[in-house]
Amino acid sequence: MLKIRIENVVASTSLSDQLDLPSIALRLDGAEYEPDQFPGLIYRLKDPKTAILLFHSGKVVCTGGKSRKQVEDSIRVVSQEIRKGGQKVTARPQIQVQNIVASSDLGSEINLNAIAVTLGLDRVEYEPEQFPGLVCRIEDPHVVVLLFGSGKLVCTGAHRPSDIEVAVRKLMKELQGAGLLR
Repeated sequence: MLKIRIENVVASTSLSDQLDLPSIALRLDGAEYEPDQFPGLIYRLKDPKTAILLFHSGKVVCTGGKSRKQVEDSIRVVSQEIRKGGQKVTARPQIQVQNIVASSDLGSEINLNAIAVTLGLDRVEYEPEQFPGLVCRIEDPHVVVLLFGSGKLVCTGAHRPSDIEVAVRKLMKELQGAGLLR
């Protein structure tokens, strides 16, 4: 049975037209705000373990979540704290998933040289002297899969967890059809 583990969900939203980052930095215990170094405020939550980037424009990026729900929970917590500090923020911000990174295991070692030849240079990049994995681009769904000789893989670029499962199953079927995967 294919087991896929979501490692990171990156999502963005907008909480308002403008955020007063210096006052938010004072309100959020542990917030990192050094505008000379980085234009946004960084706030790390412990539960769920995520990082929230807040920008003066009102834009927000959440990273580190293991699910969309964790992202939504993190943004809700930060929104409530900002609201308590007296700033107006959107009650129900539209959250858009930008990227999901997941890992899986094909269950056996694979020959990356044979896979590179079989899948074709238009779809893969494989330079073992530069990077030990084979980079495979899948068109539908539009994701990138990093394959390693151990049979482990990383999938990135998905917008829904189902995209990952579809892509990995499609790749497995193609490799099995070519006799490159047991």
